[in-house]
Amino acid sequence: MTPLAVREVTSAAEAVRARTLAAHLTSAPDVPAVERARFLTALTARLRECLDIGGVELTFTLRPSASDATTLVRVAGRPLAPGPHSAPPWQLTIACPGPPPRDLPRPDPDDSTHAEAVLAADEEIAPVLRRLDETERQLRLHREELHQTNQGVLALHAELDAAARIQRDLLDAERAARGAAEKARRLLTFLGDASAVVTASLDPEDILQCLPALLVPEYASHVDVWLFDEPPGTHGAHSAAAVTAARLDRPQHAGPHPGGLPGVDDLPPSALSPDRPLLCIPLTVRHTSGVLTLTAPGDRFDEDTSVMLVELAQRTAIALDNARRYEQHRDTAETLQRAQLTELPATEGLSLAARYLPATRGLNIGGDWYDAFPHPDGSLLTVVGDVTGHGLRAAVLMGQLRTALRAYATEDHSPARILTRLHRMLRHQQPHLYATAVIARFRPGDPHIVWATAGHPPAVVRTPGGSVRVLDTRPGVMLGMPLDYTYEEHTAELPPGSTLVLYTDGLVERRAHGIDPGIELLGRSLAALDEPALDDLDGCAESLLEPLLHDHERDDDVCLLLCRTTPTAPAAPAPRTGPGSR
Repeated sequence: MTPLAVREVTSAAEAVRARTLAAHLTSAPDVPAVERARFLTALTARLRECLDIGGVELTFTLRPSASDATTLVRVAGRPLAPGPHSAPPWQLTIACPGPPPRDLPRPDPDDSTHAEAVLAADEEIAPVLRRLDETERQLRLHREELHQTNQGVLALHAELDAAARIQRDLLDAERAARGAAEKARRLLTFLGDASAVVTASLDPEDILQCLPALLVPEYASHVDVWLFDEPPGTHGAHSAAAVTAARLDRPQHAGPHPGGLPGVDDLPPSALSPDRPLLCIPLTVRHTSGVLTLTAPGDRFDEDTSVMLVELAQRTAIALDNARRYEQHRDTAETLQRAQLTELPATEGLSLAARYLPATRGLNIGGDWYDAFPHPDGSLLTVVGDVTGHGLRAAVLMGQLRTALRAYATEDHSPARILTRLHRMLRHQQPHLYATAVIARFRPGDPHIVWATAGHPPAVVRTPGGSVRVLDTRPGVMLGMPLDYTYEEHTAELPPGSTLVLYTDGLVERRAHGIDPGIELLGRSLAALDEPALDDLDGCAESLLEPLLHDHERDDDVCLLLCRTTPTAPAAPAPRTGPGSR
């Protein structure tokens, strides 16, 4: 590569000529203005540095590029006075599109050329400055856009933050609502279950005993019930809050932490205030019958829990009131029914034993009855009957039937005719009530029995030999059925020492199995009795009840009447005759 020009620069004028040559070599229209300005500016700075140290020798060269159609313009500088403090050699290169310029500027000693070159340098820099201005304008626009974008991003962040806070608040509110709903569901479920427990029994003691098991330790640490009808001193002294609740008939709250419970009065603190909060709730239905006192499980009663406890106390009061009323009705009805049961008469040649057991479920009274009474003709009539239904009405109707039966029996000793008249009477006076009955007539010295039955379970007979048979003749319709009916009498042999068993369906009938298995079990139990044991007829009655009522739970009343004819005394041995007799 041959140098295009070599010049020594030792003055400012020579530096201007060198710069002018460099500007001419890079003046092609396709040369990037910024690259050209950067190249010329760097050259001018190098020239200034070299003038300060004594000058520089510049070598201009042009070389075509081997990779594309460009020309590489290179300016190399070498200090004229090399020394330890002189600058090292340097070079500057710029790529110019197209071929190199064909003519070179001629040296002109006139200074006007230098002035024009200086002016031309400003013109060369002007496009760069315009581009810089445009760049600055674009930069300002971009900066403004960036500012607006930043403002939008900040606003978006603020909105997102506000939305996040709202979402957190909504989540907290939802969580609180879900917790409140779950708590309400739990309290309502407990209230329903506890209500079912306190109302399941009609025994006041059972109701009171179940409260601590239900409430301790989750809802109360201690439970105390003060009933006004209890003997004085049963529970010791009562708290001031309990006394106030009983006097004002309003729930009272007392303790170290007034709770502001809804519907509950807060008592002012006093020297007698308890160490832990108390909630005293009056037990009121038609009138206040007692006070339920609960000691808080912690340092205070929860508001929602206190509402539930007040409601539970109200339901407990209703359950206790129902239990007391039930006891009153049961005692009245049972007393009435017991009063109508006959004291069995003492009859020559016949032993009697009876049992009456009320139902263990419900009101404990019903229409079952037994009776035994002598007839004016010397015979003995035994009766077992059962009025359908339970309760006081059935017991009253049973008394009416018993009285009517005795009245009819004074005029007629026939069991069938007595039942026929009872049937007509019941149809006329109580058209919607029905009854079953069996009447058996015994005559002294007669080894037979006459009986008639109206829809009643069949009697069972045990003979002296231990065999058992069921008197399962056609029973006839129930008393009171809406049809005309005439009952029939039946006769069966009853040898001395035989036992007749009359009973109601409560003894033998079970819902899951019907009545026939119970009658068979009664027959087997009767056959299993020892002959000597039959002399104790009351003991035989207990022996028959045990296998038939082993579960001790009865939905129906039970009547049992045992009739045993006196066994024939063994004949005296005949007197001995013959050689050894006296």
